[in-house]
Amino acid sequence: MNEMPDTAAEKAEAAAIRRRWVTLGEVVAIAGLIISALALWSSWADHRADEADRRAEKALAAKAKTVVLLTSTPQRGGEELALADAAHPVQSITVTFPTAFGLSPQTSAPTPTISARWFAAKLMAMTDGGADRRTGRLPVMIASDYWDGDQHITDRAIYDIVWQTEGRLLLGRSLKLDGLILRERGKPDQARVDALWTKIRPS
Repeated sequence: MNEMPDTAAEKAEAAAIRRRWVTLGEVVAIAGLIISALALWSSWADHRADEADRRAEKALAAKAKTVVLLTSTPQRGGEELALADAAHPVQSITVTFPTAFGLSPQTSAPTPTISARWFAAKLMAMTDGGADRRTGRLPVMIASDYWDGDQHITDRAIYDIVWQTEGRLLLGRSLKLDGLILRERGKPDQARVDALWTKIRPS
């Protein structure tokens, strides 16, 4: 028996099926493009994040390289503290005292040294009337200057000068300096030094 020719309805249905297959193929192709684009964007974003991390690490390393950490050695029976930093050739320091001391900043160069004479009279007056033997800390801001090649660098931080007073047979009490302790970094200023002194000043 001969096959009957396709009716108009069958032809229309076959055409509709072909159109659906074409549409599905287009969707798959577009989805593939979207996935590829997302993968490319993700790779670019990861690369950019890695670059940002590397730049941040490099900046932190460069900053750490410039940071000064002063260490101290008492000299002349505690009348002075000789300062040094193992990583930098510090040539001079400028020491800023709490406002209550009424003292101008003191500079020491070319061998950085803190002298008890700078503030002994003021500290003795503040601790007068109590026990002869006392200990305490004096917060100060220290600006350390040095050269790295042809670049002049100044590092600032707040340190505590560790001190003690003791009685003596003649001329009342004496002041001795025991050492220097790093207290904080960040962005030190006069207001911060004053606030720290207010908290720890001897009563």
